[in-house]
Amino acid sequence: MNSYFITRNKCPACNSIRFKEIYGNPFTESPIREYLKAFYSAQGKIELEYLEGATYSLVECERCGLIFQREIPGEALMEILYEHWIDPEAALQQYENRSGLDVYAEYAENVMQIIAHFRTKPSMLSFLDYGMGWGKWAVMVRAFGCNSYGLDLSLTRRNYANQGGVTVLNREELGGHQFDFISADWVFEHIPEPLETLYDLRSVLKLEGLIRISVPTVREVDRRLKMMDWHAPKDTRNSLNAVAPLEHINCFRRETLLKMAAMAGMKEVHIRMDRHFQLARNLSGIRRLVKNVILPVLPVLKRDYILLARADVSN
Repeated sequence: MNSYFITRNKCPACNSIRFKEIYGNPFTESPIREYLKAFYSAQGKIELEYLEGATYSLVECERCGLIFQREIPGEALMEILYEHWIDPEAALQQYENRSGLDVYAEYAENVMQIIAHFRTKPSMLSFLDYGMGWGKWAVMVRAFGCNSYGLDLSLTRRNYANQGGVTVLNREELGGHQFDFISADWVFEHIPEPLETLYDLRSVLKLEGLIRISVPTVREVDRRLKMMDWHAPKDTRNSLNAVAPLEHINCFRRETLLKMAAMAGMKEVHIRMDRHFQLARNLSGIRRLVKNVILPVLPVLKRDYILLARADVSN
């Protein structure tokens, strides 16, 4: 067993020990080796010697449907991956190149909708961006006058967000705070213990508070897993990015998220429809029109996030 890896012997979303293997292949053998080389060479580098003896083992929980990787990087390898293999300066440049006006307009609309939901002055609200990355959303929260906090594994990203005025916390400091809103966007697919993490976040949530969890879309995941096309580019019909080796260690179905939420004493809620229309100010282009106007009246489409509140509080 590779000492840089840990093995998960139960489902990290529901604690079940009943799961079946979908796919297994050593990280250092084809086709996973070629996938990793191509993926990380574009962002920095990869050192395959850290992966010797470890297996990309993809399994599916028979209880909640979570698809997860059994052997995952431990803390030491996670730091190597995010701070050394992925070049921080190159990653920031790529992020900024993708972040045009429409991205920041979406951040602003999103923050306004949340503030409007609580019906109080922004200065009275505390937001936590859990897994904040470069902290751009948390900076937008601060710009609207709310108390903005962030947490991230990467030291480089923590320092960058702190320079933008975000109050950066570590996990040990979370217990000293209570938050009105917690954002966990594109985080739960990366963390080793999602159920335990949700328990932790619920414990620092105010009674009327909300948690938003966004995860990669897994539409047609069963078809994609049958094909196992490791050459399919990201965002294409056959892409396996949702189960990307080393990073996307959890692949959530919607029903999985809801079962996990119920175990943590939480329930799904929705922001009132009129708030979506009232604050949807950027309607340029078909994509924005769909996101700001059509989706709010078609909840059956199941967006790529869920909004959770404490189950013991009426909302």
